[in-house]
Parts: sequence; C-alpha cells; structure tokens
Amino acid sequence: MKMTKFFLTPRIWVGMVFILCVVGGSLFLGALNYINPVRELLDSDQMSFWLGGMRFSAFMVIKNLLVILVLFWVTSIIAKFGKNRIRSIRKINSNSRSLLAKAYQAAVYFTALLIGLQVLGIDFTGLAIFSGAIGIGVGFGLQKITSNFISGLIILFEKSINEGDLIEMNEGLSGFVRETGARYTLVETFEGREVMIPNEDFITNRVTSWTFSSNQGRISIDVGVSYDSDLNQVSELILEAANENPRCSQNPAPECFLVNFGDSSVDFTLNFWVDDIAVGRRRPRSDVLFSIWKKFKDHDIQIPFPQRDVHMITPKS
Repeated sequence: MKMTKFFLTPRIWVGMVFILCVVGGSLFLGALNYINPVRELLDSDQMSFWLGGMRFSAFMVIKNLLVILVLFWVTSIIAKFGKNRIRSIRKINSNSRSLLAKAYQAAVYFTALLIGLQVLGIDFTGLAIFSGAIGIGVGFGLQKITSNFISGLIILFEKSINEGDLIEMNEGLSGFVRETGARYTLVETFEGREVMIPNEDFITNRVTSWTFSSNQGRISIDVGVSYDSDLNQVSELILEAANENPRCSQNPAPECFLVNFGDSSVDFTLNFWVDDIAVGRRRPRSDVLFSIWKKFKDHDIQIPFPQRDVHMITPKS
C-alpha cells in the first residue's frame, strides 16, 4: 500500500530526479546512436499487433507508458507544489485557501489531460462520439461523486464549515474539522479517530457547529439538595464554585436557578459559560462538580437519595 502511494504520488525531489534521469538517459543514448536500433526492433512487424484497424507496436506501448508516467509525475509535482504555496498564504482565510487550491489543482490536471491526449496522438474529434456515453456515466455512475464535489464547493463558498470548527452530526459523531476536500470533509474525533464524512451529508443533514459565530459555549449542571437545606446558601455556594473556576466566563456571568421541588430533593440548575468550547467541556464541568461537592460537605448540605413512602394496609380479620 505504501509503495503504491509512493509510486503514484512521489516526493518532489524523487520525481525530479527520475525525470532528469529519463530525459538525460534518452539524450545520452541518442547521442551514442543506441536508441535507433532498439526502436527499429521494438517497432518491427514481429513486435506489433493490430486492434480495430490500428497498429500497436511494443515501442509505441512503452513510449506511451513512459509519457503517461512522466506527465503524471510532473503534474502531481506541480499540483502539490502550488497547493502547498497557496496554503501557506496567511492573508486569506482557510476556506478561501482551500477553494483556490482545489481550483488550481483542477486546472493543472485538466491541462495535463489535454497535453497527454495531444502527445499520445488521440484525435479530439473522435472523442465527440463518446460524449453522450460520458454524460450518462456522470449522471448515473458518478452521481454521488458529483454531488459530493458540488457540496464541497458550496461549503467553501458559504464558509459554513471552517477548518478547526467543533461540529456535531446527527448520528452523535462530534469532533474538529481538519480539512475540506473535493469529495469528503475530514473530522478528527475526541478519541483521535479521523472520519471522512461525505460533503453531501453537511448539505442534506442537520449539523451542529459549536464554533460557527463564537467559540463561547454554555455548560449546564443539575444539582439536588435536601429539603432541610438553606436554599439561599445552596445557590450562593453553587455560584461560588463556578466563579472560582478559571475557565468560567464572566460575560455572561454564571447563573443558578431553582427549577423544581422534586419528590426527594429541591432541584437547582447551574448555567455557566466558557470562552473557548473547543478546548473542552468535560474538564471545567468536572472541576465545578468537585468544587460543589466539597462546598456542600463543608457546610453539611445533603444531596439526598431518592425516597419513597410506603404505606402498609393490614386487612381486618
């Protein structure tokens, strides 16, 4: 797998060395007049075959394969180099950089395709015969690919999903957006998994973005205390636990509400905000809960267990 990937997308210096060796070797052998005898042998009738009225020789096949390989490597080097340069521009935002990089890559590969067809001697007029079949193939076989590609362009133009955003999908999948590609968007989960989500899912499904317009996020904590407690003191202690946390924001300030007189407890809800929800929610929530527990223990405030009154009726004999 790694060898295949290396062969198709070589490093820039490896590709350049290979191309220089091929071109230099060809010129050197041509100067020594070694190429012509080999060419005549490979282009002879004994080393040729006919297919559909066209003659194919071993020399033609080898030459075309080398041309395709060199052209593909040169194209990948140019596309990769230009993509890296565009992504290094910090004067524009990440979405604009991604859009420019994809437009640049599409233009480079399309130009390489035209050059390759011309070098191989393929008649462009003959391609018109297959235009109808290609249109049907795009309409049916490539429907999902085309849909994901267009969805990716919509995401980049609308700037609804940016690199680094914290998102949550309908299926419960949540994580950080790392890259928006032509076919998929790469999301890194909190467990470190990298999930490739089709771009179409971001257009057709509901997506929750925790950092779309602001990185602030609210955290809610429900607490129940016994009916013997001083409710004003409970509210003060809960707010004190939130305000002591360094992640707690003061704009807006934390709030504590008495929400219910339950069967076994008086129920409070604490709402406090953190300035950057992308840093994490569980740690500040856990720290505040520990602080509330400690303050309740210090002031003899009980968190009751569920209680039920059972009345036994003894039938008269």
